Amino acid sequence: MLALTNDQRALLTTLRRFCDERLEPRVRAFESGEEPLEPFFGELAAAMGLREVANAVVEGGPSPIEGMPPLLLTSFLMHALSRSAPGVALSYGATTGLFGGAVVACGTEEQRRTWGRKALSLELVGAWALTEPGAGSDAFGSMKTRARAVDGGFVLNGSKTYITNAPTCDVALVQARIEGAADGRIAGFIVPSEARGFTRGRPFDKFGMRSSPTGELFLDEVFVPHALVLGGLGPDGLPQDARFAIKASLGAERLGMIPMLLAMVDRCLEECTAYAKGRVQFGEPIANYQLVQEKLARIYATKTLLEVLFVRQTEAVGSGRLDAITRAEASAQKLWAAKATVDAALDAMQVLGGAGYMQGSVVEMMVRDAKLFQIGGGTDDMMVLTIARDLLKGRA
Repeated sequence: MLALTNDQRALLTTLRRFCDERLEPRVRAFESGEEPLEPFFGELAAAMGLREVANAVVEGGPSPIEGMPPLLLTSFLMHALSRSAPGVALSYGATTGLFGGAVVACGTEEQRRTWGRKALSLELVGAWALTEPGAGSDAFGSMKTRARAVDGGFVLNGSKTYITNAPTCDVALVQARIEGAADGRIAGFIVPSEARGFTRGRPFDKFGMRSSPTGELFLDEVFVPHALVLGGLGPDGLPQDARFAIKASLGAERLGMIPMLLAMVDRCLEECTAYAKGRVQFGEPIANYQLVQEKLARIYATKTLLEVLFVRQTEAVGSGRLDAITRAEASAQKLWAAKATVDAALDAMQVLGGAGYMQGSVVEMMVRDAKLFQIGGGTDDMMVLTIARDLLKGRA
């Protein structure tokens, strides 16, 4: 059992009930694209008082939910959403965490109050645009999107790909290299969807996370005024280098995956345990067979260890010491947890057999969705390299 307070458990129960009633029946419509996510996000924001939460974050006031720091509330929301539809959680996290979190952490006061507040309250759909067609793991070294200084702002040219929420975003935080900067600095630019020359591509057809639209963004001579340069201009008249902030966002993204993975494994365990008890073969429930029991036990073991990681994050957030989790540790958590979740989902599918292999099965969706975590936010290979480098430099 999770080592949470009574208030935290009550909140998780409330969130689970909301998702069971308002999200669960619509998952297939979200996956097929028949229904957009925005109306659901509006319902979620109203039910959880996210406007008040956003105001508290931007204004620096107390959380409207007693004893619940906003960042912890986000973790609980990611957990609850992922139990029903990991793709919906992914889109929520891209808006509130990647886009909104970056603006709140690094933006000017006006940017925080306008764009940051609207993202955290789900009044808009945000995208965080770093990856390019030729720049994945080497995002900084291979970045080709450029920002050219002009009177009153910058002109952006380039493209981004594999961007969560790209096809439907109201605004994107686009990372671009500054032309003429001797240090090769990269900066963030807040680009509204209606900006001239800014085009959102069609949703990609994907293996998993189908309820979360992913696509390309194209920038053709897009003018961005100084007011929308993330963090404003530095003393040298250029935007501040965003590479450190980008790395921080990637680290937060990796930590944000743990609540999602825990929820997915928990749901897989629930589904296959119930099935094993009810499925009768050769005159008895398949739950009586040791090979089935072995799979259930392995899934339970994964769930238990993920709970430990989730509680560690909960304690770090509650004490205001999320930075106590180093980059190497966050990478190690993602490396292990992603593979363990894929394995757990496959074990659950094996227990269900043909019933788990059919589209429409919760477990089938979890298998598809789990694989992303070994690719997105840094591949398994990059996690290994990050851990090893930090370990050898004494930063682990």
